[in-house]
Amino acid sequence: MAALRYAGLDDTDSEDELPLGWEQRTTKDGWVYYANHTEEKTQWEHPKTGKRKRIAGDLPYGWEQETDENGQVYFVDHINKRTTYLDPRLAFTVDDNPTKPTNRQRYDGSTTAMEILQGRDFTGKVVVVTGANSGIGFETAKSFALHGAHVILACRNMSRANEAVSLILGEWHKAKVEAMTLDLAQLRSVQHFAQAFKAKNVSLHVLVCNAAAFALPWSLTKDGLETTFQVNHLGHFYLVQLLQDVLCRSAPARVVVVSSESHRFTDINDSSGKLDFSRLSPSKNDYWAMLAYNRSKLCNILFSNELHRRLSPRGVTSNAVHPGNMMYSSIHRNWWVYTLLFTLARPFTKSMLCCGFTCILD
Repeated sequence: MAALRYAGLDDTDSEDELPLGWEQRTTKDGWVYYANHTEEKTQWEHPKTGKRKRIAGDLPYGWEQETDENGQVYFVDHINKRTTYLDPRLAFTVDDNPTKPTNRQRYDGSTTAMEILQGRDFTGKVVVVTGANSGIGFETAKSFALHGAHVILACRNMSRANEAVSLILGEWHKAKVEAMTLDLAQLRSVQHFAQAFKAKNVSLHVLVCNAAAFALPWSLTKDGLETTFQVNHLGHFYLVQLLQDVLCRSAPARVVVVSSESHRFTDINDSSGKLDFSRLSPSKNDYWAMLAYNRSKLCNILFSNELHRRLSPRGVTSNAVHPGNMMYSSIHRNWWVYTLLFTLARPFTKSMLCCGFTCILD
């Protein structure tokens, strides 16, 4: 109990004494959580009593709460001129033990990414999010960065990407966040991104394949492929292949592929049940924007499932997620009809804050 004495507090009851390797911490909004340094995990319940606690009252006179460069909250005693990571109010906590909820009860359509990560420390983790300058990608990147992760925004438009970096730094000036160029419509750009990332000699713990195109008029990329197919699927497929060795070396690691429920409304087989490659990158005469999007999302699902089958034995998991229907984001900007439709649906759909949580939770 030396830490308690250092904070100027008396000893606590023996039942609240933590087992070896455990540390008691507090969130910025006053909730108590527990870190297990042996197993490198955190939990809300006390490891011995199973109780949940929250801080009661304000900080004592002369104390101030600060945040260090790693995002960890610490406390300054200006009167005695000392600092401690132990909240001086921990001697005055109150129990908060509602009926233990299931995940479905705890997390719903109004849950945000910040709420999901509350109490978690991603210091030392490296996260790459494609298409992170706006929408779901931005909220996901911001949430990871504000919880200590080194986040790389992989974006086509560097001007917007740098603006996104500035917004995150505006919320926490010590966030470790940067932008790198990645244009999924150019396989050479994907290759250059992978080379530049590997040159950093860092790990890769989370790769969020989020960037997508929707309702595009028919066009071919410089690689000669239909744009929606290449941006939504093939570019990410190539990116994961190029970074696969880094992911495995960084295990446990995770790939998150942002797909859509619209994958159910198409197929990529011909009438005999065989894969029809012409449907993946169709000619102009056979192109329908919505169908091209649906097929690319189906490819996302199939790719994620097979990636998980191959890499999970090596400590790399892959999850495909559906963030929600008809979210109001910039993805629908290519045709005014879709913009109108998404605008009308906006009051009945999830916000970007809540969509970001889907990418993290799943």
